[in-house]
Amino acid sequence: MKTVIGVIGPNQASDTEYKTAEEVGREIARRNGVLLCGGLGGVMEAACRGAKSEGGLTIGIIPGFSKSDANPFVDIPIVTGMSHARNIIVVRSSDAIIAIGGKYGTLSEIAFALILEIPVIGINTWEVSPEIKKVATPKEAVDLAFSLARSRT
Repeated sequence: MKTVIGVIGPNQASDTEYKTAEEVGREIARRNGVLLCGGLGGVMEAACRGAKSEGGLTIGIIPGFSKSDANPFVDIPIVTGMSHARNIIVVRSSDAIIAIGGKYGTLSEIAFALILEIPVIGINTWEVSPEIKKVATPKEAVDLAFSLARSRT
């Protein structure tokens, strides 16, 4: 079974967050992982774009009611009609989470991951727990995510 790495972050990303997320997506695809995210814009779109540029597989857990809500780089949109409640699906379906920046939606996903003991790797994100493994680069984030995901299985 392939490793599923969740990428979380704001729907409206800064240029730095967007570039970081795009490189995270590329790194996940280079390792033959599956990228899972909330399927919309910003960090989610950038990560999917990066993964697709390397031939990777992307899954978007869509908060609304239509597949067409997904960003154009999502291969498999999963439509929930659950709004923010879909965040638990993003987390529960991931072997590890990489958080890039973020607002309250990202914070909720981090909290779910910590409760469920799913590893969280952070790049310039919330500092709410020492359990969030802080890293500086996309490569470090993905290396650590795959390492921690393997240790869980």
